[in-house]
Amino acid sequence: MSCIMIYFVTLHQEKTKYVMTISERTNEAMELLCRLVSVRSFSGDEGVAADIVEEYLRRKGLTPCRHGNNVWVVGREHCEGRPTVLLDAHIDTVRPAAGWKRDPFSPQLEGERLYGLGTNDDGGSLVSLMQAFLHLTDPELTSAYPSAPNLIFMASCEEEISGRGGIESVLPLLPPIDFAVVGEPTGMQPAVAEKGLMVIDVDEEGVSGHAARNEGVNAIYKAVDDIERIRHHEFSRVSPLLGPVKATVTIVNAGTQHNVVPAECRFTIDVRSNELYTNQELFDEISQLLQGRTTARSFRLGSSRTDMNHPIVRRAMALGLKPFGSPTLSNQAFMPFESIKIGPGDSARSHSADEFICRHEIEESIRLYTELLAQM
Repeated sequence: MSCIMIYFVTLHQEKTKYVMTISERTNEAMELLCRLVSVRSFSGDEGVAADIVEEYLRRKGLTPCRHGNNVWVVGREHCEGRPTVLLDAHIDTVRPAAGWKRDPFSPQLEGERLYGLGTNDDGGSLVSLMQAFLHLTDPELTSAYPSAPNLIFMASCEEEISGRGGIESVLPLLPPIDFAVVGEPTGMQPAVAEKGLMVIDVDEEGVSGHAARNEGVNAIYKAVDDIERIRHHEFSRVSPLLGPVKATVTIVNAGTQHNVVPAECRFTIDVRSNELYTNQELFDEISQLLQGRTTARSFRLGSSRTDMNHPIVRRAMALGLKPFGSPTLSNQAFMPFESIKIGPGDSARSHSADEFICRHEIEESIRLYTELLAQM
């Protein structure tokens, strides 16, 4: 018997009842996930998926709120003196990748695996967090969780495009948040740090001329010099969890025809920041390094880090989980409070053909989410 099961058997003293409850919640989670897979919910067009989530919560006797395609609900009872924890997972998906052998919008259960677009990213986390929220806020179980925090569940939109209509637009509407659990596929290991993202465009100016003559100033050559500077530059602050900042040139555009020396060249730098830098600091350092004109598209998507001594991190470690630093971006970038990223599934399955989640992953995540949050 697992330590998680022992905990709940002791807590409820009714093993059969508890197992049935978790099994039923897992079944409901799978059914809801099938409904969500069956509708298109690309970023910016999640309205039908939001309707499904809202309707489900209302059938549970709750009163969800909605802003755009974001849906959230506050736990039934608010206890003074307890922290308020936001449980967030996103309802939007990317478009299907090439290579699907199944209909991405027709959920198919094959053994333990449920196939369909968005099952792994981020449907598994969404339905599991929702069931943990419903369990912990069930009025009949209030006495069983005397140390549980105040909870808010949110199904957010536009996460895949870091859209301004997503969670960023909702946070000002919520009660003060002390901590967040962000559902993303991490194999149910807690990401306590996350790299940020900044995109910088660099414009090089030259002087046009005839390619056959020794005239003009080639903007491409100036860009090559700057690209080499980026390639060999090392940022001094290295994170124990996230490693060094990584700056990568990903796009280069220049020239109009083969016999004209180009007077303009633009290239783009993808910058993945660690928590030891702000995006503004990195922009300033890169701008001083290059001769071209630099423009940051946004400073919004900063890195995040949660103290290893935070109660939920200590509790995760006590359960045998291993904190790590995540290279991928999530809604944590918009949160001005501490958070961890944890959820069922595997990040490697995200955005891939024949995406899937396993039933046992959802069942285990409902248990683990509940246990993580039960004593905080």
